[in-house]
Amino acid sequence: MPLRNKPLNPAGKKHKFGKAWMHEHVSDHWVQEAKAKGYRSRAAFKLAELADRDKLLRPGMTVVDLGAAPGSWCQLLRERLGPSATIVALDLLPMDPIAGVQFIQSDLREDSGLEALSKRLAGRRVDLVLSDLAPNLSGVDAADQARSVHLGELAIEFAVRWLRLGGDAVIKAFQGAGFAEFQHQMQIHFDKVYVRKPKASRDRSREVYLVGKGFRDLSSVSDNLKKLASPSARGR
Repeated sequence: MPLRNKPLNPAGKKHKFGKAWMHEHVSDHWVQEAKAKGYRSRAAFKLAELADRDKLLRPGMTVVDLGAAPGSWCQLLRERLGPSATIVALDLLPMDPIAGVQFIQSDLREDSGLEALSKRLAGRRVDLVLSDLAPNLSGVDAADQARSVHLGELAIEFAVRWLRLGGDAVIKAFQGAGFAEFQHQMQIHFDKVYVRKPKASRDRSREVYLVGKGFRDLSSVSDNLKKLASPSARGR
């Protein structure tokens, strides 16, 4: 794909919040829409588009939002899922409270973060895992890409551990080295995997979202591995 050779940080700078970026940000259509509708960031419209297209949300669900700060996805979840839903959110950064959302400030890469999530879920299986995790950019594209893939892999591991059979996952990824392998991991565990780029995602960014539909049981995973390894699958 033509986007594949672009760096994660197109400006090639360690610090993305320069004057040009700020001007673009404040004049951005989706940023203005977010302010008008009371969302904390433009990212709410990414999830809204994904949810509508892939039928991800329904009232009363149990959802885990990884990389939740500043909270726009949680705001949308609270609006659409109703008071009976269980929403658990995690981020390394702080997040202002949202009614009906259980927030954990912790690191998914650490055992303490996983333990905190496990405690909040208390054995409850999850209907939907969302991950908007992204690394802090260093300006070294190879290192940034490797870190983004690692975060995606952690999100998949969490989803495999906690999703109910038939559940769904949405995981942020960046096209580049390791992306095809990451997509393959998703295909092992889900009936269908779609690569989506929401309209609210910046055009120049290599950011995409992998939407996994229909989490499989272990026997189905074994069958799917055989299918993916077949010559016909490799030739697609």
